[in-house]
Amino acid sequence: MSEIDYKKLKFKSGLEIHQQLDANGKKLFCDCPAVLRNDEPDFSVERKLHVVAGESGEVDVAAKYQASLKKTFVYSGHKENSCLIELDEEPPHEVNSEALKIAVQIALLLNCKILPIAQIMRKTVVDGSNTSGFQRTVLIARDGYVETSQGKVGIDTICLEEDSARKIKIDGNKIYWSLDRLGIPLVEIATAPDIKNPEQAKECALKLGDVLRSCKVKRGIGTIRQDVNISILDENRVELKGMQDMKTFLKTIENEVLRQKELSDKKTPTEAEVRNALNDKDCRTEFLRPMPGADRMYPETDLPLLKISRDFINECKKDLPKLRSEIFSEFEKKGLNEEMTKLLFKQNKVDDFRNLTGFYRDVGFIAKMILLFPKEISKKLNKSFGEVDEIVMDNAGDILRNLDKRKISEGDIKDVLVKIVNGESLKDALNVEKKDLSEVEEKILKIIKEKPGLSEKAYMGLVMGEFKGQVGGKEVMGIIGKLLK
Repeated sequence: MSEIDYKKLKFKSGLEIHQQLDANGKKLFCDCPAVLRNDEPDFSVERKLHVVAGESGEVDVAAKYQASLKKTFVYSGHKENSCLIELDEEPPHEVNSEALKIAVQIALLLNCKILPIAQIMRKTVVDGSNTSGFQRTVLIARDGYVETSQGKVGIDTICLEEDSARKIKIDGNKIYWSLDRLGIPLVEIATAPDIKNPEQAKECALKLGDVLRSCKVKRGIGTIRQDVNISILDENRVELKGMQDMKTFLKTIENEVLRQKELSDKKTPTEAEVRNALNDKDCRTEFLRPMPGADRMYPETDLPLLKISRDFINECKKDLPKLRSEIFSEFEKKGLNEEMTKLLFKQNKVDDFRNLTGFYRDVGFIAKMILLFPKEISKKLNKSFGEVDEIVMDNAGDILRNLDKRKISEGDIKDVLVKIVNGESLKDALNVEKKDLSEVEEKILKIIKEKPGLSEKAYMGLVMGEFKGQVGGKEVMGIIGKLLK
């Protein structure tokens, strides 16, 4: 990073994060599935943007600019994914209650005050990404904060809103959109302009990401979008769109500050505008459009006021998720390494793992059994991972109980699971033939004599390979230790 005196430049910054929610697989204002499609659409419609003055008699500068481009918007959709609501031909249904619960839980984790009564609003959208020309949004919480190493960053607002349509391609003056994404529930988090420098901005973004990933949100490319607002020297604010890539995050902010400083030095103050982060090796940005006016919200007249009762908030608190950082710390104390914890999150098995720790004391082995064994067995038997994984998870508790009672050993588990996947009952699969320990000890002594000077671990590998699951690892290690003394 260059030596920039952010304090002297009166650097001010805030974040806006839009995160899709996983709310029973449904959209926010209808029951259409929240699933993206890549097959041929069933229908398409065309629309254009027309500019009119608002109640104040003024035309929004961003709308005027967008209309001057004379674009035609082509919307395509599938009958199973899109209804008349996405086409703005039917009034919206009431808010998806599961989406509201997730949004309230996010707000609680960010120390916000929940609004008991809120008005669903229409926010003017001018880029064609909404068929109606507006996005439905509702303010559900405000006045929260997130802690960073450089102090608190306020959370101004948390809104629940519908996602926009998905841009497919641009062909001349036509922009093609898919309606499959339109209406998927989103939470929008807007921080206060409390951020003092790029490092604090990045830390804040990661903290917010920790909270979001701890809740029921969608994962993958396009499910989260992050914007950064920046101003220096009390001049106009610039919004940087598409700042999800944390590898280019710091450098892109630095470059924007240098760009604004150069303009200020030339006595040509920064224009209030929206810019797109290119996320290339030079961390450049490009002009998108003028900054929209502030007065672009009006009430959604087709829906009643949204009421969030105290009972609903208490219900949300009952199963408030733990932060990922807290879970990492919890599992570390139990003896699980970071890599395995990451895999638990990736395979969505955090709760399963936590429940299984009550059956057996070795958390490392439990994690290995539910995370690694299904992949190894599916590959060995040439069966689908999903099928094997389901069988492993269905039988994990009973297998660990038998392991804890020493009816089987850890070395038996993979063979037991293979038998179950191949159709044997759990009872038959657990009937593992065991080697007599005196026979085992005799064989180990022979191996040590044939290959003297190896480590205990090396002997362990040779012995376990010899008996192929017919003896437990702890018994083997005990015998090896005794014979090497």
